[in-house]
Amino acid sequence: MKGKKIKNRITTMFGIEYPIIQAGMIWCSGWELASAVSNAGALGLIGSGSMYPDILKTHIRKCKQATSKPFGVNLPLMYPQIDDHIEIILEEKIPVVFTSAGNPAKWTPVFKAAGIRVVHVVSSVKFAQKSEACGVDAVVAEGFEAGGHNGREETSTICLVPAVADSVDIPVIAAGGIASGKAMLAAFALGAEAVQVGSRFVASEESSAHINFKKKILETNEGQTKLSLKQLAPVRLIKNKFYQMISEAEAKGASPEELTMLLGKGRAKNGMFLGNLEEGELEIGQVSGQIDEILPAAKIIENLWQSFKTAHDQLSKKLF
Repeated sequence: MKGKKIKNRITTMFGIEYPIIQAGMIWCSGWELASAVSNAGALGLIGSGSMYPDILKTHIRKCKQATSKPFGVNLPLMYPQIDDHIEIILEEKIPVVFTSAGNPAKWTPVFKAAGIRVVHVVSSVKFAQKSEACGVDAVVAEGFEAGGHNGREETSTICLVPAVADSVDIPVIAAGGIASGKAMLAAFALGAEAVQVGSRFVASEESSAHINFKKKILETNEGQTKLSLKQLAPVRLIKNKFYQMISEAEAKGASPEELTMLLGKGRAKNGMFLGNLEEGELEIGQVSGQIDEILPAAKIIENLWQSFKTAHDQLSKKLF
């Protein structure tokens, strides 16, 4: 595979060199990270879920100044001011939107009418098929290994991706537990045409995550994250004081209302953006146990691509 680049439906659709998408993680994916990823030949995403509308507009405009390459916006559909966000996305002529955490039926036709490509994040075959019926251009099949908000089904990436790929005709992007070329190669073998990478980019130089959080990721080992808050919105967390409080409440049968009160406001910002490692919510994937250094986004992409090619060549020698 020496020197070859992949040209498929995803790279063609987005106009990118590498079939790598940077996930739009709240508090971690500002214009600096998105533009750096896009400049390196992958697709950068601005994570709008932690931004007020005026902040989102600022990040989009700064990203346009920092890169001439395509970039997109990740839009959680449960965001309270979603109408304002959508208006900004339309005004700024963003070429691609990744939607998540909700039903894409209402807004997909609006985006498509404006010539915007739409990708929806799913955690099951059922939602992948519903998304395709809504007219999305591709889906992200995200296994429960992933960080941040997640599916209640707890279906792993290795089970979810082939099932989704077999059930839809649109391209599938694999997510959840992907931070190496070997994992990327496995995703392609399972039927994906690209990968979405989140946790690895949180520990990048351009990520807007607090340095305390980045360093904590480097210290996190196997088994030190857990899917929590399934009664509200499932989220994978690093085990800390806040996680322990939630875990004990869940073990005692706390109601969704009680959990909401414990959660309070600003927990994710407090942990990931402000660096409070005990009281804050620290969202990261299981693959954090494999991350041991903070790197520039471009170097992360280079490492992914080179190790992907190496893994491909090594596997070819073993099998053929």
